[in-house]
Amino acid sequence: MANTQGPQGHHDPAGSTQMFRAFVDEGAPQSSRQAPAPAGPRIGLIVGVVAAVVIVAAVAWLALK
Repeated sequence: MANTQGPQGHHDPAGSTQMFRAFVDEGAPQSSRQAPAPAGPRIGLIVGVVAAVVIVAAVAWLALK
């Protein structure tokens, strides 16, 4: 009779996955409502992107002048 379960010492990873999911679900917050993100970092990101675009435009304008 052939051994169809693979070599000894290997375990089924599905068991580990199930235990990991149970661990993650156990630590999950019970409320499904999340607090809104603060606007500070978002405004800083927008200002940084606008400043980068202005700098690139100024460098291009000086290079083509």
